[in-house]
Order: sequence, then structure tokens, then C-alpha cells
Amino acid sequence: MTAKTTAPIVLILLLSSLAMPAQTNSGSNAGVTDEPRHGVGIGFSASTLGIGAEAGVALNPKFNLRGGFHIFNYTRDFTRDGINYRGTLDLRSAQVLLDWFPSGGILHLSPGVLVYNGNQLNANAAVPGGQNFSLGGTTFRSNPANPITGQGKLEFNKAAPMVVFGFGNLVPRSRHFSANLDLGIAYHGTPTASLSLAGSACAANGLNCRNAATDPTVQSSLQSEVAKLNRNAGPYKMYPVISFGVGYRF
Repeated sequence: MTAKTTAPIVLILLLSSLAMPAQTNSGSNAGVTDEPRHGVGIGFSASTLGIGAEAGVALNPKFNLRGGFHIFNYTRDFTRDGINYRGTLDLRSAQVLLDWFPSGGILHLSPGVLVYNGNQLNANAAVPGGQNFSLGGTTFRSNPANPITGQGKLEFNKAAPMVVFGFGNLVPRSRHFSANLDLGIAYHGTPTASLSLAGSACAANGLNCRNAATDPTVQSSLQSEVAKLNRNAGPYKMYPVISFGVGYRF
């Protein structure tokens, strides 16, 4: 794990350790309020990270430790430069957040980290035999005797620092049910694209067919396409986090 992703974890642990004594000290004022000073809450949420579940524990009146996971899949067919794709958005992640309630109300600021970031884009590619396609600015024809197929992937850092703010408390002190809204970002770093081809690619006129997986000309065009994808994806280092959930405190 890199320093960029380790720092939020250290911050969460440090703040958690500072928050715990506050809970102990408040115990000396027993009888001041009948609101619970600790508890456990669970909930379900729908977000830009997917559909998931969360659990939280109160550390003291102003801090909760919250964790959860989200999953989601979406598949779509599309055609680009003569290549037919079946693309899948595959969301898989788990996060830990330290909820800070500065006024003791429902407004919270939550630094955290995606301790597992399995979010990625996958695509299966196919070019019908006899059809032309473009790759890295060069036109080829898919060999009818051995049509072109391929796979593509766009991946991100496996851990990502994040910060959200919003309204709601998964472990409310004076009631059982809760609603929670989070808005923020996760820094998943520069996306990395990869492409691979199989089958036979011919010149645009259908002649000079060769193995797409090993031919230097085809592979050079393939790497040009990968470089283009990486340039286009480069600016998208952050992922927006928008989440709404409901929960119950035990």
C-alpha cells in the first residue's frame, strides 16, 4: 500500500484513539443525560459505488467509526471504430470512515479510505470476419477464417483515500432509525488501460493476414490505441461519491 493510501488509515486510527478516552471521561458525568453514549448501527445504502451495507459504532458523542462494502454491475453493448464491444462496469469496494460530528448534530465530515478498490471497466471485443476496423489510426480487416477477438480493461489503484461530508448518523444517540446522505470524492489515481487481441488481422484490402497477438505491426497499432486510452482517462483521478442510506441502531 502506498503512502497516499496509508496516510488516511493512520489518520483514522489516530483520531479514533483520541476519541475513545473522551467516551471514558464522559462516564464520570453519569446522570447528566439519558442518551446512549455508545451503540452499534447497521444500514443499507445506494451510491455511485454501488449497492451495499454499512455498520458503525459510536466512539463518543462526536465520533463514529463506520465501515461498509458496495457492489454493482452494468453491461452495455456498443461499437467503436468497427469493433463491437460488450462493456461491463464492475464495482466492488470496501471502505472505512471516521464520522466527525463537529456540532454534535447530524452534520458530519468523514475522512476515510477505500481499503479495497476493485472497481474496473471490462470489455470483450469482436470484429466479424471480412469487416474493416481501425486500431491506433491504422485500418485492418478481420480475417473471415479467423476473426478478431479481444479483451480490454481499465483499472484503478487497489486502495484509495476518500473524504465525504453530509447529513445523518448511522448510530443516532436518541433514536433507532436513521437516514444518511454522503457527498464527496475518492482519489483512485490515474486509470490504467490494457488491451489484448487474438485472431488474424489482414491489410485493409484483405491481403497479408497475420496473427494479431504476435505481429509487430498489429501490436504497434494496439499500443498506440492503449496510449490514447490512457491519455483520455488520465485526468479522471477522482471518483465522485454520492450515497443515500437508511439504518437502525441497536
